[in-house]
Amino acid sequence: MFERLRRWRRDRTLERAALPDPLWQEALARLPFLEAYTPAELLRLRELVTLFLTEKGIVGAKGFEVTPLMRVVIAIQACVLILELDLGWYEGWENVIVYPDEFVPGYEYEDEAGVVHVRDEALAGEAWEGGPVLLSWADVVASSDWETAGMNLVIHEFAHKLDMANGSVDGMPPLPAAISRVAWTQALGAAYDEFRARVEAGEHTAIDPYAAENPGEFFAVLSEVFFVAPGLLKAEYPAVYEQFAAFYRQDRAARRA
Repeated sequence: MFERLRRWRRDRTLERAALPDPLWQEALARLPFLEAYTPAELLRLRELVTLFLTEKGIVGAKGFEVTPLMRVVIAIQACVLILELDLGWYEGWENVIVYPDEFVPGYEYEDEAGVVHVRDEALAGEAWEGGPVLLSWADVVASSDWETAGMNLVIHEFAHKLDMANGSVDGMPPLPAAISRVAWTQALGAAYDEFRARVEAGEHTAIDPYAAENPGEFFAVLSEVFFVAPGLLKAEYPAVYEQFAAFYRQDRAARRA
């Protein structure tokens, strides 16, 4: 009974909030990595984006105007991570806040030693536990093409949201029973240690060296690579690729090939 009601509400939402086709096609054209997605995947992605946009506000900061195209471009990239999962992964928060360019959060926080710090550096994006995702639109645009940017800001910040689902940003989101925590920890831990050593040695890496900051950033950066340049991740860290394919329930390298 409840499942039938849930499906009815979902179908009604998809009908009432359907995205205009020209808007959808223009958004797809802004994201070259989606060329590897099948028509069936894009159809399901479109439905997921529609539902996401009915549940989350994507609003401008300090009077910045966020257009319908901007909302769809952001929502598509947020939803590729959960294409084979569900919107429940994004429960517990409401808004995506978009700045025109890099922004300074300016908030205070207390570290484990009781020292109060102020976040006063300029950021391109940030995900808050239990709170919004903050994005610089200029950096969303710049990172929409992996070939030129070597990063994807939206996927990065929403990977943090998945990681936060168990209360900490440590590179281990809540894992389904079918995925071994031991295998996950071994694969990502070994890869992180090896990558950090390469970065500290001054080696040029095809993967953004920011991944060496900590295990949480490693997970987020490698999630970018998994979705946008999956062959690179599979070549560099095949064990991590296997864990991600199991977690996200997608074999992006096979699809890209």
